[in-house]
Amino acid sequence: MAADDATTPLTDAERSARSSSFGSIAADYERYRPGPPADVAAWFVPEPVDCVVDLGAGTGALTRLLVDRAREVFAVEPDDRMRAVLAAEVTGARALAGRGEAIPVPDASAQGVFASSSWHWMDPEPTLAEVHRVLAPGGVLGAVWTGPDPDGPFMSQARALVAQMSDDGGEGAELAGSLSAGGPAGAGTVDRLEVPRGMPFGPVEERTFTWDIALDADDLLGLLGTLSWVILMPEEQRTRIFGTARRLLAEVLGIEGPKTVDVAYRAVAYRTTRAA
Repeated sequence: MAADDATTPLTDAERSARSSSFGSIAADYERYRPGPPADVAAWFVPEPVDCVVDLGAGTGALTRLLVDRAREVFAVEPDDRMRAVLAAEVTGARALAGRGEAIPVPDASAQGVFASSSWHWMDPEPTLAEVHRVLAPGGVLGAVWTGPDPDGPFMSQARALVAQMSDDGGEGAELAGSLSAGGPAGAGTVDRLEVPRGMPFGPVEERTFTWDIALDADDLLGLLGTLSWVILMPEEQRTRIFGTARRLLAEVLGIEGPKTVDVAYRAVAYRTTRAA
C-alpha cells in the first residue's frame, strides 16, 4: 500500500484499482519511494518494546526502521508482490498476509500498530476496532504520510511550471493534466489519523518532520511512476508523459544525467494510545 492523490472522492472500483496497483511496480516502489525518517519511528516507539505491527507495510519503508525498536515486528501487507519484496529486503521482520480490517495478530499482543502512507486505503472504523483488539492497553497507534513537501522550493517551482503548461496547451498541457490528476494526498479521503468520538483511544497528537533528499532526473521520473493514477495509465500515454517530463526537467530545470536537485520532503505523523 502507499500514499497517493485524488482531487475528488474515488468510486469503490477506482479505489480498489488504485490501492491494488502498486504491486505491479513493487521493485520500483522499493527503489524510488523514500520512506519516513528514523525520527518518526523514534517518536512512535521511544523505548524498545516486545512487539509492533506495521499495517499496510508495502515494501517495508517503515518496517526496516521498526526492527531496531521492537523484539518482534509483524509486517502486514495484502499484496503478495509487495510483501515478497518486503520479505526479501527486511529479513528482521515477519511478513504476513492481511489488511487493516483483519490483522492476523493475537489479541492484546502488540505495544504498537503503525501505518506508513497506507492508512487512507483502509476502512477507518473497522480498522480502529481491529487495532484496539491487537494493542495491549496503553499501546500506541501511529500513522504517517511521507512525500515531497508541496511548499518546498523544488515543488513550488514545479507547480508554477505545471500551471504555465496548463495555460500554454500542447503536450505540456497533457503532462500538467496528468500531474494535477492526483491533487492532495489521500485518494479522496483524509490524509490524517482521525478517531471518531466514542472509540477507545486517547487524543491524537501530530508532528511534522522535514528533510532534503538529492534526486536526479531518473529518481524524479521513477517517483512519478509509482503514483497509482500513473501506473494505471495506458502505456502509450505514460510513455509520452515520461518523455515530456524528462525533456522539461532538462531544458527548463536543468536536471539531467547525474545532476541532482535537493527536494524538500515532509512526513506528517500522528499517534494516539489505546484506552484500557
